Amino acid sequence: MAGFFRKLIERFTRRKVDLDELEETLITGDVGFRMTERILGRLRDMGRSLDPEEVVDVCRREMLTLLPEVNPSLPLFPDRPCVVLIVGVNGTGKTTSTARLAHWLKSRGHSVMLAAADTFRAAAIEQLDAWAQRLDVPIVKGQYKADPAAVCHDAWEAASRRGIQYLLCDTAGRLHTKDNLMAELSKIERVIGRKDPSAPHETLLVVDATTGSNALHQAREFQKAVGKLTGLIVTKLDGSGKGGCVIAIQDELGIPARFVGTGEEAGDFDVFESRRFVEKIL
Repeated sequence: MAGFFRKLIERFTRRKVDLDELEETLITGDVGFRMTERILGRLRDMGRSLDPEEVVDVCRREMLTLLPEVNPSLPLFPDRPCVVLIVGVNGTGKTTSTARLAHWLKSRGHSVMLAAADTFRAAAIEQLDAWAQRLDVPIVKGQYKADPAAVCHDAWEAASRRGIQYLLCDTAGRLHTKDNLMAELSKIERVIGRKDPSAPHETLLVVDATTGSNALHQAREFQKAVGKLTGLIVTKLDGSGKGGCVIAIQDELGIPARFVGTGEEAGDFDVFESRRFVEKIL
């Protein structure tokens, strides 16, 4: 979606803005039907021919009104680890995002432990283990097809014993077996909840910005499976031409973007800032 509105301005420079054409442009930009209708409603209420710059200004204001102004930080407790579940469809960059979040936290002086709870894929365990060695952070892992809840239990015990501040659990993401996924995630939550009734403290969904409306579908399904998603990690916000899914997911499901991945390196990761995001896509 980067440059989306710049192209819009160029498109309508020599003629008045056609709202039907604008509607199609917004929908194909993946901002969602609700935001599209809101923007069109504001423009119709203005009751006159509009130039492209005015249209962009309305879009900017509507998006900034929707997106949270403040991105809350991950909680930090003095006496127990903050447990963060990372969920998402395989292929979205879930395991890599787990490692990047670990790097981001460690670079800010926090202690971190990884739990390789995506035991459905041997490659995921190996990938997270390689990241743990590269980042020099501890990891708890089980065998291929081991019980993910048991891995998270052992990881919580180890993190608590060592005074680790953040425990990041990379969980399985196979939407094609939703019943198994729901049961697996529920079991992880129950097991962790026995150790700390307030845990897990965050459940972050990883979505790929380049998948457009498919990211919204994934968010719907994981919201059903998990019960409550506390935020998104959005990958590939690196000039891919996409990003409207962030707005659509916030608008329909109320799930805010919390972190973004913007490149291939471990450090290409940061907190989501709504104003910077909107200015970038404009």
